[in-house]
Amino acid sequence: MNMVDIILKKKAGQSLTREEIHYFVEGAAKGTVPDYQLSALLMAICFQGMDAEETTTLTMEMMHSGSVVDLSGIGEICVDKHSTGGVGDTTTLVLVPLVAACGVKVAKISGRGLGHTGGTLDKLESIPGCTIDMDEERFIRQVQQVGCAVIGQTKELCPADKALYALRDVTGTVGSIPLIASSIVSKKLASGAGAIVLDVKTGSGALMHTVEDSVRLARTMVAIGKRAGKPIYAVVTGMQQPLGTHIGNALEVKEAIDLLSGRARGDLLTVSIGLGARMLMAAGKAESLENAEAMLQEALASGRGLAKLKEMIAAQGGDARVCDDVTLLPQAAERVRVRAPGDGWVCGMDTTAIGYCAQDLGAGRRTKADRIDPAVGIVMQARLGQYVKAGETLAELYVNKRDGVEEIARRLTEAIRIGETKPEAAPLFYASIGPWDV
Repeated sequence: MNMVDIILKKKAGQSLTREEIHYFVEGAAKGTVPDYQLSALLMAICFQGMDAEETTTLTMEMMHSGSVVDLSGIGEICVDKHSTGGVGDTTTLVLVPLVAACGVKVAKISGRGLGHTGGTLDKLESIPGCTIDMDEERFIRQVQQVGCAVIGQTKELCPADKALYALRDVTGTVGSIPLIASSIVSKKLASGAGAIVLDVKTGSGALMHTVEDSVRLARTMVAIGKRAGKPIYAVVTGMQQPLGTHIGNALEVKEAIDLLSGRARGDLLTVSIGLGARMLMAAGKAESLENAEAMLQEALASGRGLAKLKEMIAAQGGDARVCDDVTLLPQAAERVRVRAPGDGWVCGMDTTAIGYCAQDLGAGRRTKADRIDPAVGIVMQARLGQYVKAGETLAELYVNKRDGVEEIARRLTEAIRIGETKPEAAPLFYASIGPWDV
């Protein structure tokens, strides 16, 4: 068996066998198949797709390409949450401590930034001293003692996905349903959680731009979980504009702290509460969404959510004082205002373009080797449906280097559409899919 034959077979639109999928997954995990051949296969899959059997097989092969975490020793259901990625999507840093503060164990394995989207690990690493690398024993101990942990993939966990994930980011093969579904679900199954809640984004800033594609991705992942005997629940949520107002690693940590401290509200908190409520229900902690949301709101109002974030940061070696003083987070040298070119309603945003503006400031990666600047990013002042006047601030760029800033500001202005008519408010929640729906 060789990779050229597998690439040509998929290029021709044929289904790959279990043996062929095992061959290239094992090669990715062990490094025996070169990046250029894996990249060619990823592109073929991106164009030709995979059927349900192929996608499930790819998921299970990636799951078993390394070790599988055993969380049974914790003695109760652990829940996990994953987002398909978006701009200003900081839900993990908000809902994980809130859910844990309600008495549900959260064992979360997260990823880094992919394409125009941010990554939870990059955000956590912007906290001075905070580590996302720990072995399985320490991971389990922290979940037992603190109630939550957010870590990166170890070398032993889904090594095939780790290799393919990095390649997808730099080869234009991010937006493929089989590749997205298998990547996410393989990590979730390998992480050992008893129940999983997936946040599938839809809109101009999502991997899937249409509701139909987002629902299809959600159903694909729920179906994989069902075949694997693991309950997966998916919610399709909107990404027509950045979910939060802050885009960039330290900036997004700041916004999460602002929300948990009660200094801010908004769509990011609304979606975090909605997802967190489903996590409480999946763990059997609440009988209804209304009851679950009330529990989370109480944890927020009482300060227990912020206290739990402090505890998690400290357990992972970070400076928990950032929760009381956000200026301890990395700070950009300069702010540059982006102003409205005319009067009108903010009636549309190219959220993907906004994400790439943040990336070009240094908040994301263009290649695997790129280093992220944790301090830089964008703070959005304008939201959809808001009326602005010429010269008013649409956003602020947080920069450490002036090179190219004017061009980024121009692109950001073009990404925010201003019109004469106020747009209808888009929903935050579009669909909810459980194992009984597939």
